[in-house]
Amino acid sequence: MEQQLSTSTLTFINSFNQQDSRVLTAEAIVFLSELVEKFAAQRESLLQERLVRQKKIDSGILPDFISETHSIKNDNWKIQNIPEDLQDRRVEITGPVERKMVINALNANVKVFMADFEDSLSPSWDKLIDGQINLSDAIRGDISYTNENGKVYQLKSDPAVLIARVRGLHLDEKHVLFEGKPIPGGLFDFALYFFHNYATLLEKGSGPYFYIPKLESWQEAKWWSDVFSTAEDTMGLPRGTIKATVLIETLPAVFQMDEILYYMRHHIVGLNCGRWDYIFSYIKTLKEHSDKVLPDRQVVTMTQSFLSAYSRLLIKTCHRRGAFAMGGMSAFIPSKDEEENKAILAKVKADKELEASNGHDGSWVAHPGLADTVMNVFNQAFGSHKNQLHVLRETDPEISAQELLQPCEGERTEEGMRANIRVAVQYIEAWISGNGCVPIYGLMEDAATAEISRTSIWQWIRHGKSLSNGEKVTKALFEEMLDEELQVIQKELGDQRFQNGRFREAADLMRRITTQDELIEFLTIPGYQLID
Repeated sequence: MEQQLSTSTLTFINSFNQQDSRVLTAEAIVFLSELVEKFAAQRESLLQERLVRQKKIDSGILPDFISETHSIKNDNWKIQNIPEDLQDRRVEITGPVERKMVINALNANVKVFMADFEDSLSPSWDKLIDGQINLSDAIRGDISYTNENGKVYQLKSDPAVLIARVRGLHLDEKHVLFEGKPIPGGLFDFALYFFHNYATLLEKGSGPYFYIPKLESWQEAKWWSDVFSTAEDTMGLPRGTIKATVLIETLPAVFQMDEILYYMRHHIVGLNCGRWDYIFSYIKTLKEHSDKVLPDRQVVTMTQSFLSAYSRLLIKTCHRRGAFAMGGMSAFIPSKDEEENKAILAKVKADKELEASNGHDGSWVAHPGLADTVMNVFNQAFGSHKNQLHVLRETDPEISAQELLQPCEGERTEEGMRANIRVAVQYIEAWISGNGCVPIYGLMEDAATAEISRTSIWQWIRHGKSLSNGEKVTKALFEEMLDEELQVIQKELGDQRFQNGRFREAADLMRRITTQDELIEFLTIPGYQLID
């Protein structure tokens, strides 16, 4: 039963249970309230600016580098510093903030665990609160987990460095209201993690480290930097105690990397190639441009010229400023079949060798079973170095806006379209059922890959594209395939799993966001209304 609880200037929709009270102490609520009061309105303005920018792009004005920040690009400034325990990030593992995952990830053969409150977490209230508790327990070294068979999971003595990824600027926290409106989800995640853990982290020789997702402009980066500065001032901490890595995973942001680094220079330690979200953003941003339509998702790899340009530009920009350039996610999952697993590891190795040879300072994996393979690749590339900040790519030719906007060739196949439908429906079903990180067909899927799947089809319908078999992609064709692929999913998973799941709800949401004329920006926004 819903019960509104007003504390300070915030209203909490639910009354607190014992777990909630551990996280939402009176002092933590005051800290959160102060940040919300100071920054919520500006966040609304930044989201409005996104809409204005998108309208211009829809009308034909393509994204480009910014001329008015010429001096920022040309001056020889550097970011403030990189803490000692972040100097070596050659392999990072990512995953949601669930208790068993936190232990396994921190124990893996990696340098960093990115604990995710965003794309791989279904943000129900209980999961968000439990996630905060799990990370606090891990930081204090007293986390353990016992599964249903009695197996005990415990933290090893030298775990990976912890970085928390908060929710993007566009996501609300609907369970907490300020002036009658949901507060920013990212502020909720940041405030509680920082407040409860900064002192312990600093005592241990680490610090409050964050990944910031989905930024689209330097103004948004400055907003986060101001949030960090306010938090530091409130606690009497030196400027630059909080450190962040920013994901360059939107098309608008790739044109403002120098500016993002500059306006976050006291707090930033690097940028990351968030490749899956970047592909999604490419489709979403250029949705009205019929000459910018991408082929099957499986074809759009980092070897394609527009993605290779994005990776190389990110490395060159970061290293010139003394910042890390992190590589993207390998979403493969190891197979129990020996031959199949060899093939998977060979693909992962080739992908990471490309990143390492480009000059990236490390890369992501979604599964501990890939860590050794990726570690070997970067060990070989780094030699005696901890990173590749020395790889400056100074002789590279200038990368143009045209290069970054040039779509890749490839077929749109019936098989690819059907695969998109099956992946998106299964992911949406898992997400609205409380699981944001899902193994599907040998890949660890999160919201980004489901977003690519559904926006691809939306854009094919929008521009009347044809499949390689000559069939035109229409709403009617999509709906027919959706009904057929729902039956395939039922057959693959079995009647019991299908009937006990929320597949029809997921299919209804997929149908709505793929066929309506206005593209829904993020499936997680309407999806959020379907979870507690």
